[in-house]
Amino acid sequence: MRTSIATVSLSGSLTEKLTAAASAGFDGVEIFENDLLASPLTPEEIRARTADLGLTVDLYQPMRDIEAVPPKEFERNLRRAEHKFRLMNRLGTDTVLVCSSVSPLAVDDDALAAEHLHRLAESAQEHGVRVAYEALAWGRHVSTYEHAWRIVEAAGHPALGTCLDSFHILARGCDPKGIEAIPGEKIFFLQLADAPLMAMDVLQWSRHYRCFPGQGGLDVTGLVRHVINAGYTGPLSLEVFNDVFRQADAGPTAVDARRSLMLLQEAAEIAAPPAPVQPTGFAFAELTTPDAGAVSSLLGALGLARTARHRSKPVELWQRGDARILVTTDPVRHRDGLALAALGLESPDPVGAAARAESLLAPVLPRHRAPQDAPLDAVAAPDGVEIFFCATDRAGLPNWREDFPPLTGAGDGAGDGAADRDSRGAVLRIDHLALTQPWHQFDEAALFHRTVLGLRPQESVDVADPYGLLRSRAVTNDDGRVRIALGIGAGPADDAGRAQHIALATDDVVAAARDFQDAGGRPLPVPPNYYDDLAARFEFAPGEAETYRELGILYDRDEHGTFRHFYTETVGRVFFEVVQRDGGYRGYGAQNAPVRLAAQHALRPGRR
Repeated sequence: MRTSIATVSLSGSLTEKLTAAASAGFDGVEIFENDLLASPLTPEEIRARTADLGLTVDLYQPMRDIEAVPPKEFERNLRRAEHKFRLMNRLGTDTVLVCSSVSPLAVDDDALAAEHLHRLAESAQEHGVRVAYEALAWGRHVSTYEHAWRIVEAAGHPALGTCLDSFHILARGCDPKGIEAIPGEKIFFLQLADAPLMAMDVLQWSRHYRCFPGQGGLDVTGLVRHVINAGYTGPLSLEVFNDVFRQADAGPTAVDARRSLMLLQEAAEIAAPPAPVQPTGFAFAELTTPDAGAVSSLLGALGLARTARHRSKPVELWQRGDARILVTTDPVRHRDGLALAALGLESPDPVGAAARAESLLAPVLPRHRAPQDAPLDAVAAPDGVEIFFCATDRAGLPNWREDFPPLTGAGDGAGDGAADRDSRGAVLRIDHLALTQPWHQFDEAALFHRTVLGLRPQESVDVADPYGLLRSRAVTNDDGRVRIALGIGAGPADDAGRAQHIALATDDVVAAARDFQDAGGRPLPVPPNYYDDLAARFEFAPGEAETYRELGILYDRDEHGTFRHFYTETVGRVFFEVVQRDGGYRGYGAQNAPVRLAAQHALRPGRR
C-alpha cells in the first residue's frame, strides 16, 4: 500500500520535512497547516517541491470547530473553509481533515452537525475537494469513530467521508471491529500512531507521547486489518505528536517512521519482506581505541588471552572460551578513547539476515577488505554500532576467524593454555551487552533490534541514577544466548558520558573476582552500605556476604534463580561485567544498577 506521513511528525522546516520523507521512501505527505503558514514558499512552490521529490500531498489538515455551532459562527466557518479549499487547489491536494469540534459553542445535536457537514461538503465539492471527518478522542460531543460515522452517514453527501485515527480509536478503548461496517469508499483517510500504555489525560497523552507503530502498546496491526477488510484502498499515513521526534533529526526519524509502516504491513499480512532470521549467539564484540595498552591490561586481568591478529588490519583477537573481543587500534579516527564499535552475531543464515536488514532500511555498510578477507555483511544500528552477520567455523560459509592467523605460541583461547590460570572462574562466553542509545533514538533502537534482528523485547524498566532516571529495555533471542540491554538517560545531556558495557559469563564469579584482583584488575568499588542492606534482605551461608563485600560482588535473586556479578572500572566509554547466573535467573541485576551508577559517577574525572 502507499505510505504517507504528516509533516507534524518530523522536525525542521517544511522543506526539510519534505526532503526527509522523500529520502525515506514515503509516497506522500499530510501537510500540517502550521508548517505551511511558517514556510516562506508559496503553495504553488510547495506543490512543485513535493512533485520534484516524487511525493503527493495526500491531505491538508486540520480544519477545526466547524459543526453544530450557532448560525453566525457557522457562516464564518464556511467563509474560512472556502479560503482553505482555494488554498488546497493551489497545493494540489483534494482531501481536508475536519476534526470533531471542541468549541464551547458547539451543541450536542447530531442532526445539526450532519446538516453543517453536508453544507461544508457541498462547498468542498465545488472546489474538487473531499472532507474527511474525524472524531477526536477529546471531542466535545463527538469522540468515537462510530459516532462520527453516524453523522457522516446521516449527512449523506458524496464529498463527505470519515477519517479513522488509530490513536483516537484505541486510546478510548473502542472496539475497532465495527470499522468493517463502514463502506470502504467512505473511509477517506487513515492516520496511524502507536503509544505507550499510560494512565493520563488523553489529550496530553496524544500531544506528547504518540510513537510509530510497533513502538508502543496499542494494537495498531489489528485495527489496520479491520480497515483493510472494510475495503479501504488509500494510504497508510502516520500522524505522530512526540516531543522527542520534534527535536530529533528529521532524516533518521523519517527512516524509522517508514520502517515502522513496513513492519506494520508485514504484521497485517499486507506485504512480505524477507523473513526475520534470529541470531543464535555472539560471535564477537569489537572495541576501538587510539592506544590498546589500557584495554589489553584489562582483558588480560579478566582472563582473556591475545590469540590472533588480523592479517592486514590493526585488529587483535582476545579470547577465552567462546568470549571473543576484537581490539582495533586507530589513533586517527578514535581519539576519544575506548569505544564499542561493532558486534558480530551468529546467524543461521547470514545472507538472509542481511537481506532482511536491508529491506527494512538498515544502512548496509561498505567494507574495505583485501581479496582474501571473509565477505561479511554488516549494517548500522541506530546508535551507529556495526552489526555483522557471522557463521563462525561453519563449513561452507564465510568464516571471519580465517582472517586472524594465530599468534606464534598462542593457544586458541578455548582451554587452560589461553591464560595462565586455573579454569575455575574462567570466562565462558559473552552473556550480554548493554548499549547506551542516543537520547532521541531509544524507541527506534528497540524497534530495530526487535524487527530487523528478530529479537524479543522485554518490559521496560526505570533505574534510579544520582542525576535522574535511566530507562532500559532488554531484547533477547528465544534461548537467551543473545541478550542486549538498551538504555537511555532522561534527557540529551544524560547519555553523553554513559558507557557501553560487555558482560562476560562465568561459572564461578567468586573465583573470577579473586583472579581479576590478583592479576592487578580494579573492580568498581561498592559502598559498604550496599552490603549492610544486602545482609538484611537475604539470608546467606556463613561468610558468604563477607566474601561479596571483600571482592565487590553484587547479588540479586528472582523467582528463577540467583545472579552474582562484579564490574570493572570504566576505560574510555567501556566497562566490563562478570556474571554468574544460577537456576535460570533471567534478569540483569537491575536492583543493583543504582549502586553501580553512583559508583561510576563518583569515579568520573574531577569527582575523585
